[in-house]
Amino acid sequence: MRPLTFSKMDFSQSNLFGYIEDLQELTIIERPVRRSLKTPEEIERLTVDEELSDIERAVYLLSSGQDIQGTSVVANLPVLMRQNPAETLRRVLPKIREVLHVAGVEMQLTAAVSFLTVLQEESVSIHTYSHSFLHIILQNLEHRDAGVSNAWLETLLAVIEALPKETVRHEILNPLVSKAQLAQTLQSRLVSCKIMGKVANKFEAHIIKREVLPLVKSLCQDVEYEVRTCMCRQLEHIARGIGTELTKTVVLPELVELARDEGSSVRLAAFETLVNLLDMFDADDRSQTVLPLVKSFCEKSFKADESILVSLSFHLGKLCNGLYGIFTPEQHLRFLEFYKKLSTLGLQQENGHNDNQLQLQTLEQEKKYISVRKNCAYNFPAMIVFVDPKNFHLELYSIFFCLCHDPEVPVRYTMAISFFEVAKLLNSDVYTIHKELVTLLQDESLEVLDALVGHLPEILELMANRGENNGSESKLLSIPDLIPALTTAEQRAATSLKWRTHEKLLQKYACLPHIISSDQIYYRFLHRMLTIILTNNVLPVQKAAARTLCIYLRYNRKQEQRHEVIQKLIEQLGQGKSYWNRLRFLDTCEFIMELFSKSFFCKYFFLPVLELTHDPVANVRMKLCYLLPKVKSTLKIPTDKHLLQQLELCIRKLLCQEKDKDVLTIVKRTVLELDRMEISVDAFQKRFYENDLLDQEKERQEHLLLEMEQLEKEKQQTEGRSTNINDKMFEKKRRDSKASSVLAKSINLSVPGSSSGTSAGKEEKKSKLVRSQSFSTQALHPKYSNIDKCPNKSSATGYTSSVSGMGKSCMLSFSDDSFRTHSTGSSGNAAFLSSSSSRNLFNSADQKNNGNKESQSRRMSIKNRKSNS
Repeated sequence: MRPLTFSKMDFSQSNLFGYIEDLQELTIIERPVRRSLKTPEEIERLTVDEELSDIERAVYLLSSGQDIQGTSVVANLPVLMRQNPAETLRRVLPKIREVLHVAGVEMQLTAAVSFLTVLQEESVSIHTYSHSFLHIILQNLEHRDAGVSNAWLETLLAVIEALPKETVRHEILNPLVSKAQLAQTLQSRLVSCKIMGKVANKFEAHIIKREVLPLVKSLCQDVEYEVRTCMCRQLEHIARGIGTELTKTVVLPELVELARDEGSSVRLAAFETLVNLLDMFDADDRSQTVLPLVKSFCEKSFKADESILVSLSFHLGKLCNGLYGIFTPEQHLRFLEFYKKLSTLGLQQENGHNDNQLQLQTLEQEKKYISVRKNCAYNFPAMIVFVDPKNFHLELYSIFFCLCHDPEVPVRYTMAISFFEVAKLLNSDVYTIHKELVTLLQDESLEVLDALVGHLPEILELMANRGENNGSESKLLSIPDLIPALTTAEQRAATSLKWRTHEKLLQKYACLPHIISSDQIYYRFLHRMLTIILTNNVLPVQKAAARTLCIYLRYNRKQEQRHEVIQKLIEQLGQGKSYWNRLRFLDTCEFIMELFSKSFFCKYFFLPVLELTHDPVANVRMKLCYLLPKVKSTLKIPTDKHLLQQLELCIRKLLCQEKDKDVLTIVKRTVLELDRMEISVDAFQKRFYENDLLDQEKERQEHLLLEMEQLEKEKQQTEGRSTNINDKMFEKKRRDSKASSVLAKSINLSVPGSSSGTSAGKEEKKSKLVRSQSFSTQALHPKYSNIDKCPNKSSATGYTSSVSGMGKSCMLSFSDDSFRTHSTGSSGNAAFLSSSSSRNLFNSADQKNNGNKESQSRRMSIKNRKSNS
């Protein structure tokens, strides 16, 4: 077909017929679509009388309708059973039974699911269900289509759980003997294997031994490897049902024989069953039977039987810990080396120079090796338990490093998922893996980052609490390069299209007040959150950033920084040019009302919120109306009486001046809700007791931040003064020692022959130096004691005494542990301060200042005494 060039069409007679042919070809393409439409006869045949009831319509469609209509009736069977179970069982179910004999695959699969749903919803009693539905399930169990047969089998296995023992014995177990015979079809014998594994838990051990175990032995020796494999996988369920004694005498010998089977799938099933049954074998069975088999599996996996390599790597952690008690030191080392070999499988060729090996390595092998390394990453926590966490750095750190730097994403993804488990196991040695944490945070794959972020708060808390050497150090010192890694991870998530990962990351970053200092959060993260709110286009991401920003503001330790952030929120969001930013300002105010005290919100945000009642955009005014009940709940009477008047005035203006019908409707609804609200008073009330108590705790925390900031300023000033005093004393000592040496030289020069005079001069010099040093130490020692001990003691006692009271009543999402300071030891414990404890703190500070004045007066008297001497 010639292309249609409409830009240069020639409508001459010679070319017109060519375009008509092209149009005809286009109509030919559309003809199949027209043919797919239903003819009037077909539509009439598919039409059902609307006056028929649901039961009558179902019977009619099953009798004379098409397959798709019958499938719809079968899918609707659980609904019919809920509405009218008696009529459904009497009229509809027999029709379904008839139709299923000739039904197609789709209706068969639908029926299997519907029958299972009826059982799960318990629309009828289990006796009625077994009488009406069980025979239909058993009839269709051996359907020629394997998918249909498996669907009915899954339904039957679920039914067996609910059926009484006698019904299972007569209806299922007794017919099973004939269906498990070698003369039956392969599908019949496979179904029998799975049914025997299910019924093993329904009966006592002696019944299983008499009626089930002979069939089990027969199927374990079946001529088809599929049957032997299926029966081998059911041996675990049978062993759980018959107990340890029969397992040792009956099941274990069968497993040993199947482990040496010629079929690789049979050997694989035997190996996995052995691993899952390790807890049922005693020490003798493990050492004499299981361990030799496992060793042979490991030896053959690299040489002749790579088919079990993936399964072996997956179960290796469970295997090593299950056999831990019987390993000799040599065997322990051998299995550890085997795990290390699996962890780097497929990576050796990349480092070599043999190009032939790379060409021979097939794509299937590469996939297999990736799966093996991924399984090794999955088992890494179990291997730490195997070698003991104390030996991690010596035995497993190199493997941990390789797995975290593996070239394949699935391996690194698995390591990121298990990183938290590894950190918990290492406990106090968790600082040894901080480099790998930074590496995974900076991983090029966002899937790896998303997996790591899930437990990032817990990981960082473990790193910070157990990785530092002493409590007075900054927590960041224990995690080098943490802040750059966190900022890089956020920027990579922001530039990607996976906004859910970005949202999750911002939510988890709310933990940072527990981890790093307030200044670090302010300079590296807080302004970034504000930028995201202003520039990002995804609403969930903006809300996550807004909430995290409010948490950072909540725990910021400097009033000047808090005021700056509040001002930016009001100016750039609340008064922003874009209505979208003003909407986000209202979202931010919701978070502030949740995280801060009522007085804080009323002081900084109440009036800026009310200003949006004059916003030119209706959506902003509408959102504000929805928020007004929460805004009113922050008021306390009589303290906030003037704010209540402002609120009422704004509502009146909205009622009088609002022109948008939707907004006006919401305003009227909001007014009714506001009228029903009761405003809390300054004093505690019973109905508001819990909320008032929580608000009081928030307010105390905010006051505590101010007091802690004041104490830190005073301490810095005191330390600055002590530093100046030390410098002056050092300079004075240097001048005194210099003057003494000059004096000694002049004496030696003036009286060269007088030895007694020289010795007397030396003694006099020594006595003066000793006396001056003693005076200086007496003058400095009280000063040091005031600087180092008094503030620490007073602040520690004040904070510690108030921690217990705060910890019990505070219901915030963040514990008071977040008030710990990260730079000084004096303000390490943060808690609520009562008015008396805060007065004690300031009294101690006054005593410190008085002590400083006394020490200064004492130094002045010492100086005068020296000058007189």
